[in-house]
Amino acid sequence: MTTETLKIDLTGKTAVVTGATGGLGRTMVRTLASCGADVAVHYHRNDEMAHSLVESARSIGRRAVAIQADITREADVNALRETAVRELGPVHIIVNNAVIQYAWKPLLEQPLEDYESQYRSCVLHNVLMAKAFVPDMVERGWGRVIGINTECAMQAFPTQSAYTSAKRGMDGILLVLAKEVGSHGITVNQVAPGWTLSELNRDSGEDDTAYKATVPLRRRGTDQDIANVVAFLASELAGFITGAYIPVCGGNVMPGI
Repeated sequence: MTTETLKIDLTGKTAVVTGATGGLGRTMVRTLASCGADVAVHYHRNDEMAHSLVESARSIGRRAVAIQADITREADVNALRETAVRELGPVHIIVNNAVIQYAWKPLLEQPLEDYESQYRSCVLHNVLMAKAFVPDMVERGWGRVIGINTECAMQAFPTQSAYTSAKRGMDGILLVLAKEVGSHGITVNQVAPGWTLSELNRDSGEDDTAYKATVPLRRRGTDQDIANVVAFLASELAGFITGAYIPVCGGNVMPGI
């Protein structure tokens, strides 16, 4: 009996990555493309990076397109779907990565609009992406929904109230979705990064000594660590995993049973 080496092969699949120009998103795009997927590169404002990612994917033989959208608006998300399908064909994988950035403050000082922005970019974003893309997955009997959550959802530390509440809401939405669409061959999972190093902060010189001391693996994760798990969940190798919240944070948080 021979044993074949496991390989993440996304040939013939098309993925949409929201927030693709961010530190984690850009590595997800490159990794999915390197595994064989064609990629729709969503962006909100950073069109230069979006088009750079498209060129990077095309340079290795993948099809790719950059699409601008506000992922908190139904019309924009529907237009995102229409453009992706028109340019690349059926979408098999969605990676819901985009989130609105804001200044973290104690709950009593956090402006109400920050709670609303986090709800819209974490909860409503996932609802709109599901409504736009999952019906076609149901029709084909195959699909991957991957939400990018956070270790903060388990930590609930001071100043995290808006972010944590929205990411916990996102968790609820995706757990329900996993149960609703599993019979159609669609998996729904979440990747939860810790405080991650990426192109945006790798050389910043920020003091992360105290954070790393809390991490059992004694280091910060990297953008590639996150992208590797996203690619795995997008593949056939993860075909029997759904409803999972997977921390990629060196053990800084550990879901129990």
